[in-house]
Formats: sequence, C-alpha cells, structure tokens
Amino acid sequence: MTLVDPHGGGDLLPLLFEGEELVLERKHAATLPTLRVSLREKGDLIMLGIGGFTPLNGFMTHTDWRGVCDGMRMASGLFWPIPITLSAATTAADAIAIGSEIALTDPDDGTTLATMRVTEKYAIDKLHECATVFQTTDPAHPGVKLVMEQGEVNLAGPVKVLSTGGFPEKYGELFKTPKQTRELFTRLGWSRIAAFQTRNPMHRSHEYLAKVAIETCDGVLIHSLLGNLKPGDIPAEVRAKAIGTLVDKYFVKNTVVQAGYPLDMRYAGPREALLHALFRQNYGCSHQIVGRDHAGVGTYYGPFDAHHIFDRLPAGALQTHPLKIDVAFWCYKCGGMASGRTCPHTDADRLQVSGTQLRKSLSEGLEVPPEFSRPEVLTVLREYYTDRDSK
Repeated sequence: MTLVDPHGGGDLLPLLFEGEELVLERKHAATLPTLRVSLREKGDLIMLGIGGFTPLNGFMTHTDWRGVCDGMRMASGLFWPIPITLSAATTAADAIAIGSEIALTDPDDGTTLATMRVTEKYAIDKLHECATVFQTTDPAHPGVKLVMEQGEVNLAGPVKVLSTGGFPEKYGELFKTPKQTRELFTRLGWSRIAAFQTRNPMHRSHEYLAKVAIETCDGVLIHSLLGNLKPGDIPAEVRAKAIGTLVDKYFVKNTVVQAGYPLDMRYAGPREALLHALFRQNYGCSHQIVGRDHAGVGTYYGPFDAHHIFDRLPAGALQTHPLKIDVAFWCYKCGGMASGRTCPHTDADRLQVSGTQLRKSLSEGLEVPPEFSRPEVLTVLREYYTDRDSK
C-alpha cells in the first residue's frame, strides 16, 4: 500500500534552501532590494518552502491568475482553486525591473524569508478575483477585504525560500512538513488517511467526525491552522493541548496524528475546501473530512456548498477525495452523537454543537454540558480563559 502522489503527479517540491546553499543565498539576499510581504503571503511562502504547494515554484503569472479565477486551471493545465499571488504598491513595483531579484521580508520583524526573481508585473481586477473565488464582492467578507487592501500590482516569479518564519520554533513538533507527515504515515503503515481541518479545539461533534473517518481509514490527521486568527479564536498551542488531551483519553492509540500548517484562513468556502484537499494530498492524505460550511464565514455560502463543489471537479483533478459528512449533533433520544443521515428525530431532541458557541460559553464563564465537550478538554480551555482574563 502506498500514499497518494503529491499534487501534479511528481515528487514533493520543497523550495526551502538548507546547508551551504542557505548560507550563500542569505548572503546574496542581503545585497538585494527588499519587499515586505503580508501575513497571508508569508504563509504562502512557507507552504512553498516546505512543499505544501507542490508543484508551484513561486508566485503566479497573470495568465495563471486568470485561469485559476475563471476555471481553476493554471496555464499548464494544472488544477488549482485559489490564486497564489504576491502584491506590491505601484511605487514599489515601479522600482523593480523585470528579470531582477528581490528579497521578501517578514511582515512582523523584517527578517528575510525568501528571494525572488521577478519575471512579470501585472495589475488585476480585484473585484473579479473576489467574485470568482469568494462568490461575493462584499467588503465585509474578510477574504474580500484582504484582496481589496493588497497592492495594486502583482509580481510573478520563482522563489528560493530561506526561512520557515519562526513556526517550528514557536510550535515545536506540532509544525510538520509534508515530508515529515508522509514519513510518519509510512512508519505507521497507513495508506488511507483522512485529514480533519480545524482552527478550533475539538468538541463532541468534531470527535464524532474524526471517529467516523477512522471507521473507514487507517487513521486521521488532525491538521490545525497555525496562521493568523480572527479575534476571539483560541491560540494554536492551547488548541493542540486540548486536542492532545482528547486524543489520549478518547481515541484508540495510533489512529490519530496531530499536526499544524502555516496558513491564514481565506474564508473562501468551497474553493478553500478544494485548496485544503490539494495541499493535504501533498501531506499524504487520501481523504479530507468535509463537514458543514467548510472554511465558510457568515452566511456567504450554503451549508453544503463545499460538498457540492467536489462533484463538479474534472476527473483526475485531485487524488484526495472528500469524506462528506452531514451536520453532527447530540441527540437526546438517540442517546449520543448523530447526524442528519442517521438520526430520525426533530430539532427539539437535538443539541447543536459549534465552536462559536463553545468559545462564547467559555469566555462568558457559562456552564458547558458534557454533551457539548469532554470534561478533560473543558479543563484545558478553562485554564486558558482564566489565565487570559487575569492579565
């Protein structure tokens, strides 16, 4: 049994330099003009570096941008659902010559993240990108807001990545590269792996989804977002501790791997579900759990739009397939967790479980019923809120 191939059918393509090459390229970077990237672009750079965005070798051209927006295809024909682009203000772009090299620096501390050879400069229709990728141009949508605020000019070209942006130092073993997860899955003897996407601690509904996946797969990769969060979200290190506690107490040994990845949420709903599946293929996952309103925000997407978009993919677009699961809840009549496909009872018999409600209850010191979250997980989360509120 073997793992799924990296996206594109070849080998992983990590762009992160190491050893003597890294030393030499850092010296070279110090001689170059600099461009400070955004937080979103930093995450994309690190994913390019560790091979998470295999087989991309840098930021997309105008032709690629247009093809991805309009048909989820790059000029080469490679399936890709969301543009991976780098922007600059017009004044900064005017100072950069086509064919020249620049150093890309961290938005927080200004350290060098990568070097880039600029092969193209182009303006885009930002509203067109928003309408195709996010299905809205509403400036209140957080993804739309970021696109509309980015620079006026996109820069295309290959990159040489020189840093992992502090993620391994901050998150330790939680931060894993595609090479590392693939090696771990192979050691465990897994070939059917379901990825579970989360930016929240796992409540009973999440636990149910993961265990449903384990029934048909060798194991589950609980894959936590480590990038920028929305206000009120729980930090990754707290989420990891809570998830680890849940796994230790309530899962069979060696059925779960926990890891984190360095992206921000784009809140692109169905298109982001596809991007999640694409890079999980690079991490070695054969399946991705897709629940209700995957990667959504507000009411911009239907609750199962992320299910339906997989049905419209052309054959061979992805090797990672969706595990589509209905809304999960606690049913008092069933006496346990259930979904709309397994429970015949009415809403009056059901306790809907959501991360938003859990965070609200914890932040306000409200009682959380055991049907909502495991008590050991609640202990970890209450410690976080107590420490936070005491500062």
